[in-house]
Amino acid sequence: MLSFHCFPKDPELRAQWLMEIRRHGFTVTTSSRVCSRHFEIGDIFVSSSGKRCLQPKVVPSLFHWNNFSKKTERPGVLEHRVKYETISGEIDELRLQLGSYQSTQGLQRFATSPDDIRDYTRFPSYNHLMAFWVLIEPCIYKMIRASRAKSAATTDEEVLTPAHTQTLLQPIDEFFLFLVFLSVGLKERDLAHRFNIHQSTVSRIIATWTSFLATALGSQCIWLTRAEVQAYLPKEFKGFSDTQVILDCTELRCQTPSSPLLQSETYSSYKSHCTMKALVGIAPHGPVTFISDLYAGSVSDKELFKQSGIAEKLTEDMAVMVDKGFLITDCCKCKVYRPPFLSKKTKKKKNQVKETQATVRLRLHVERVIRRIKQNKLFDGIITMSPVYNISQLFAVACMLSNYQNTALVKKQVK
Repeated sequence: MLSFHCFPKDPELRAQWLMEIRRHGFTVTTSSRVCSRHFEIGDIFVSSSGKRCLQPKVVPSLFHWNNFSKKTERPGVLEHRVKYETISGEIDELRLQLGSYQSTQGLQRFATSPDDIRDYTRFPSYNHLMAFWVLIEPCIYKMIRASRAKSAATTDEEVLTPAHTQTLLQPIDEFFLFLVFLSVGLKERDLAHRFNIHQSTVSRIIATWTSFLATALGSQCIWLTRAEVQAYLPKEFKGFSDTQVILDCTELRCQTPSSPLLQSETYSSYKSHCTMKALVGIAPHGPVTFISDLYAGSVSDKELFKQSGIAEKLTEDMAVMVDKGFLITDCCKCKVYRPPFLSKKTKKKKNQVKETQATVRLRLHVERVIRRIKQNKLFDGIITMSPVYNISQLFAVACMLSNYQNTALVKKQVK
């Protein structure tokens, strides 16, 4: 940066300036200036107001006739220069650290805030989240990226091993981004700004982790055997000890299709909107043990039960507990606990009333589990049918994650 400096008022020092600049007979006025190019680096400093000033008693010495070469350093100038360069280096390093801190949007930023961890991930604490990460971390190195899978599908290439490509975010921060998308329901554009990456990269990360978690968690058989259910059967189910699964349907509002035929298929008279419908089952002690695919919202509960494939998992020594709208007795080979439809003419015995009340009370646990799953705000609004990731897989992942994110349910609720 160039600056221009007035001639000194001291007559002797002014005479030295005139001699150095070779301007004998030159008349100095108030507008006369000398360019900073003719002074050495140590001759100039920046004042607290930001103005470039000359050190006391310095003389211009760099000109074209001496090729602007530096003179021998005067005592103290070299020390000032070393200090200046050292301080400048420290300032630059601090600026980099500050910029790095301000741009950090990863998981580590919220490690000390349980409330933030709960809001952004649905896990109760950072330690719970890291315990889950330890379970899946060995598998992430076999992850197939969505972009590579799409490329392989286009070229008919068989994808057997993952490509070792460098990613913009660390794997744990990609996982955190996926959880924020699911838990908070942020738009991809918003996530792109928060994580300082491109929106298309956000889409690929969501697609990759949806597929990966659906495979990794789905590889663990969540359907429990009869013996496993009995081993953890709560005492509240003493009168219904053969209960294997409690079933209920849930609906997710989706955007209205442009096709009139698809509109009629997805329209739900219960929700008065286009929806997708799934069947969810839990074991008596609370974990999700069955998740169907998503079907068009117009499908009935009975038809969804038949198409979901759960009937093949049930044996004659098992029982299912359902709502009174599940008329599945004729298509299920096991016992069905279902509250009956009431009418004024219906007269029930005292023991039947108690059984009905117990069935209603215990069946509510599946609704509580579904409510936990729907605490993921992605399912609050109208879901956009994205061509990038599979919404059915995404819902299944949310259901399976709920088994790791939540504590015991039944013993806290049943009185």
